[in-house]
Amino acid sequence: MFKLDENKTTVKTELLAGLTTFLTMVYIVVVNPSILTDAGVPFNQVFLATVIAAVVGTLWMGLVANYPIAIAPGMGLNAYFAYSVVLGGGVSYQVAFASVFVAGILFVLLSLTALRRKLIEAIPSNLKNAISAGIGLFIAFIGLKNSGIIVANPATIVGLGDLHSLPVILSLVGLLVTLILMILRVNGALFFGMIITAIIAFFTGELSFEQGIAQFPMFADGVFAFGLSDLADVFTYGLYAVIFSFLLVTIFDTTGTMVGVASQAGLMNDGKMPRARQALLADSVATTVGATLGTSPTTAYIESSSGVAAGGRTGLTSVTVAGLFAIAAFFAPLVGSISSVAAITAPALIIVGSFMMGHIAQIDWNKLDEAFPAFLVILTMPLTSSIATGIAFGFITYPVLKVFKGEWRDVHPLLYIFAVLFFIQLVFLPH
Repeated sequence: MFKLDENKTTVKTELLAGLTTFLTMVYIVVVNPSILTDAGVPFNQVFLATVIAAVVGTLWMGLVANYPIAIAPGMGLNAYFAYSVVLGGGVSYQVAFASVFVAGILFVLLSLTALRRKLIEAIPSNLKNAISAGIGLFIAFIGLKNSGIIVANPATIVGLGDLHSLPVILSLVGLLVTLILMILRVNGALFFGMIITAIIAFFTGELSFEQGIAQFPMFADGVFAFGLSDLADVFTYGLYAVIFSFLLVTIFDTTGTMVGVASQAGLMNDGKMPRARQALLADSVATTVGATLGTSPTTAYIESSSGVAAGGRTGLTSVTVAGLFAIAAFFAPLVGSISSVAAITAPALIIVGSFMMGHIAQIDWNKLDEAFPAFLVILTMPLTSSIATGIAFGFITYPVLKVFKGEWRDVHPLLYIFAVLFFIQLVFLPH
């Protein structure tokens, strides 16, 4: 079924590769609930939705596409969902989930056609890299804020927190421990960093397990996270920019990650990814299912490269990851206790943010007409707490500068359409 001999691998190798990938990305079952519960989503709802979305997407990737790539709710988009769309935008989390659902349906349709490829080709590489870097800065800032390292300051907007407080000290220790593990190339460094920080938090009284360790999986308020009225409110509130932002970022993240991991595994043919449509559907289906149950958009995880490095070459690796996520569903009380302590999860946000900031190096800073729109994207995302606003500023500025430079023919027609739509969204629609 998985063509192990053809891919020169064995069952044992694939199982170990799956375990490796799982350990490097299992932190998401702790971090994702810690973020979305800030938006009012019940813990059990988002925890179980996170697990199910990961299982559905990763199983699809393994059984249908036969790739060693894992799927789970993406970092950055979860923070955007909680802090920008719900808390910042004033909409309920149910309506926000409905907007993710709409984005997921559009994602499925795009994955079945050539439009997805055309959309990716239309966006300049400098803007793509700026979006990734801006999201990185955004979630790193969220980590610093949640940990108390950065606090509000009426004189300077933000300032340094109390470095003598136990939560801040715990966050800094957790950050240092995790960084050391990563420098030593320990598989699952983010996960083990959280475990070590949790142990310290337990002995300092910051962490307790009053709800126990394990329980049978159950949703908090029923299976579905939103109703038909919430779906209608998506259009009533005019959340088009939100839908587009979810869609755009997920497309870039997933496509780039899939190609990168497939290349590392030696699974590309003449620069093309075999069974690309089946692979792309894994993420779009998982996003749609996840939104229905109660989690933010999913994406392919770059942590899958750790499993490839361990020898994973087929979908059996992904099936192993999905099986381990399914087992994790039984440990909601344990995860709930850990995710409620910001000092335990904040280091992961900061470090993942630093990884995403690496895209800055790929931006051409020598051309102002390319560099300034990218700069606006990166700057405005954390300062406005909105991925959509950052994308809007970049997408409006880029074609305008190109027109005045006399290079308007080099801009894809879709980019002009996006610029007009974003301008209308920023100026005339509520946000």
